[in-house]
Amino acid sequence: MAFADRITRHPLPYNPERCAEAHATFNGLPAALHELLENTASCSPYLAGLMAREADWIARLADCEAEDLRDEVWADITQTDGDLKAVFRQAKRRIALLAAVADLGGVWPLEDVTRTLTELADRCLQRGLTHLTAAQIARGKLPGQTEEDAEEGAGMCVLAMGKGGAYELNYSSDIDMICLFDETRFAADDYLDARTTFVKITRALMSLMSDVTADGYVFRSDLRLRPDAAVTPVCIAMETAERYYESVGRTWERAAFIKARPCAGDLAAGHRFLDRLSPFIWRKHLDFAAIEDAHDMRLKIRSHKGLGGAMQLEGHNIKLGAGGIREIEFFTQTRQLIAGGRDPDLRVRGTREGLDRLVDAGWVPKEASERLQANYVAHREVEHRLQMIGDAQTHELPKTDEGFQRLARFMGEEDTGKFRAGLLARLEEVAAITDSFFAPDETEEAPETEGLASASTYLEQWRSLPALRSERSVALFKRVFPAILRQMAQATRPPEAMAEFERFLSGLPAGVQVFSLFDANPQLTKLIVDICATSPALATYLSRNADVLDAVIGGDFFKPWPKVAGLTEFLTEKMDAVDDYESRLDAARRWQKEWHFRVGVHHLQGLLSPEDASAQYADLADATLTALLPVVKAEFARKHGAAPGRGAIVLAMGSAGAGALSAQSDLDLIVIYDAQGVEGSDGRRPLDTRTYFARLTQAFVTALTAQMAEGRLYEVDLRLRPSGQAGPVATSLEAFRTYQMNDAWVWEHLALTRARSIAGDASLRDDVEQVRRTVLEGTPDVTKIKTQTQEMRVRLADASGPPGPWDVKSGAGGRQDIELTGQALSLIAGGTERQTAEQLEHAVKAGLLTDAQLNVLSESHKLFTRVQMASRLLTDKALEPEKMGAGSLAILLRDCDCDTVEALEGRIAQCRNQAADVVEQVLG
Repeated sequence: MAFADRITRHPLPYNPERCAEAHATFNGLPAALHELLENTASCSPYLAGLMAREADWIARLADCEAEDLRDEVWADITQTDGDLKAVFRQAKRRIALLAAVADLGGVWPLEDVTRTLTELADRCLQRGLTHLTAAQIARGKLPGQTEEDAEEGAGMCVLAMGKGGAYELNYSSDIDMICLFDETRFAADDYLDARTTFVKITRALMSLMSDVTADGYVFRSDLRLRPDAAVTPVCIAMETAERYYESVGRTWERAAFIKARPCAGDLAAGHRFLDRLSPFIWRKHLDFAAIEDAHDMRLKIRSHKGLGGAMQLEGHNIKLGAGGIREIEFFTQTRQLIAGGRDPDLRVRGTREGLDRLVDAGWVPKEASERLQANYVAHREVEHRLQMIGDAQTHELPKTDEGFQRLARFMGEEDTGKFRAGLLARLEEVAAITDSFFAPDETEEAPETEGLASASTYLEQWRSLPALRSERSVALFKRVFPAILRQMAQATRPPEAMAEFERFLSGLPAGVQVFSLFDANPQLTKLIVDICATSPALATYLSRNADVLDAVIGGDFFKPWPKVAGLTEFLTEKMDAVDDYESRLDAARRWQKEWHFRVGVHHLQGLLSPEDASAQYADLADATLTALLPVVKAEFARKHGAAPGRGAIVLAMGSAGAGALSAQSDLDLIVIYDAQGVEGSDGRRPLDTRTYFARLTQAFVTALTAQMAEGRLYEVDLRLRPSGQAGPVATSLEAFRTYQMNDAWVWEHLALTRARSIAGDASLRDDVEQVRRTVLEGTPDVTKIKTQTQEMRVRLADASGPPGPWDVKSGAGGRQDIELTGQALSLIAGGTERQTAEQLEHAVKAGLLTDAQLNVLSESHKLFTRVQMASRLLTDKALEPEKMGAGSLAILLRDCDCDTVEALEGRIAQCRNQAADVVEQVLG
């Protein structure tokens, strides 16, 4: 299909004289093309001049596609010899005319227009840089570089910034660039000479692009986005730039690098530079402080450009003014900065693509995105028409009725009043959407509540806290605290909740990030108040790990539980995203904290039963061990070679093996290996088999327990391994089998009833499970089991002392006693179940328990489990209801289905006594 057949719109006539001139010039062309060119010339003196100069060339659109003419221009840039200034300027003329006509005729959408303009810049920069670099190499000014290196700039890279980086150049754009060179391509002694030469190349390249000749210019070029532009040369080493951004880089520079793109020279080096800069651009935690920074930038731009005050169309800046293009870009980029560190899918350059990604991730409502995108396209088209009129880099709307009349006709609108009304409505709509994000309404003062002071009083009391050290944090706190006070007033005991909030605040190392997060996400205020009013332990944890709040608003916090396989995949991806071993361990810690926090919050808010929360804590531990073991093995193998044989597996014992953990559970583990007769490893520092697996086990335990920058994962206990503390920390499969079959004590077989392989080679895990089943399904010595279980109960009782009324774990009839009984009955009945409820049910089937006895033990164990789950969630101390706040008590009573503390205490005592009687009956 020819260009003429694709035309869907055209401007309306404005200047009759230029209309007549174009009519004569293009007489005989297809009617639609003729009308498009004629009306375009009538609206734009600049385009009328280009048409007169390139009449024969543009008339070829009668028989070919716009893309055909465009590709010819690209070939001319690359292949034509001679004066590059003349070549580039002819290319600019033709692309400017072609893009304008394709735009005005509706043949190319906005993205094709801006991409074509951007590609013109890219191709001229690449050709110019290659030419200039080759000349300097030929003169010996770039030591060690050859003619073949000229194509990639001998290590020099041009970064396209801003609209150029996003393929969004407007019709009369400057091109913003940063010129860098890869200093690693040069010997230390040649560094200064290379830098001097690259500075010369850069200046010559800017001259090729920017100088105004008889043929015009290509693009005005701006290098002021480079680091410390007032004092640095126009081309600097990548390493120098990295140091700058790591030490003093600012939020506006982070925003600028969202769109940065290597566009000429050594593209590979440019991409490596941006990869290294990624931690500067994309913060690992949700970065709501960027909102305040972006808002400040908006206000400074408006103040500097004199763009404040009430909105009016005359002279309004369609780019920088209220409701303009920059507002939409800031809106998009700021949200990308907030969450892009956690969500790589948000790291895109284009404004419209960025909005689409933000909708997909749940950061922007679909309707808001659709309105902003529609207005963005309309604004950009107005901007292009303004610039097409006289090839001027202007963004200001006309100041006269005549100017608006011309612009309306250029936009294809006959009714100037209608055009003005539509334009004003779009500006106001953008302003309303973006202002609500950057500058939300001031919060009203909270009403007075008995037991709570005023906001100003609290601020005065807390002014010495680290979280309120800076003026910026104070300003943000003043904005969010009234909402916190309102929520506190709804707590069961507001003073207690506020005291916990003060403790939470005291644990924060700084306040700007957290207060900015509250400011942008009011729903978090309620969550924090709920936590402070109910769970001091969770509030304390949160104050030390405030970054886990990222998880709450990261999009996945309330999605269905992904189970072990999904969790393992998530953690593996997180660790694979970083290179070094220590960073992977820290990544695992950050990830585990977020998911651990999620389980706690869901339990706290009644979204999970205590039993489901217990299972999810166990799933999280399984996934952590499963994903982490290969990382530890790989790091260990790097030093000592691959593990002999089938390697090692992790056997979870106790509560971890039973898949029932609490918020504060440690992990009981055993490491079992099978070298399959191999005597040692074959790495750089080989080890004999026993030493290899002993050290690998120590490395794995360290990976779990070491206190690192992001804390620790779990406390680990290896004392349940064969021979306990006297035995090796890792046990061979054969030794494990022999020990369990011939030498293990009854208590060790009791522990084996809950053992579960959770990480490592699948076939080895199957073999370990087979050993477990063989032992458990063997012929039991019932008398010995009962006798030694009773002896074990006595030792445990002596060690813990008499249980208090709220100690549901220890003592006769307590949770531990019921679990021990379930294990003993399972061992007697030859069962292989791991959880207490299933073990007791199997005992009924084996005739070892009556239904009545099962009911007593099951109901008691369920109550004690619920008390313990709530206790571990609500406090890190022993459970003492008289010292708990009203909110915490409410959670405890809710979980245990009791109305009062007295009723719960009585129920605990009754269950303990009944359970103790049943245990004596079945083990006596």
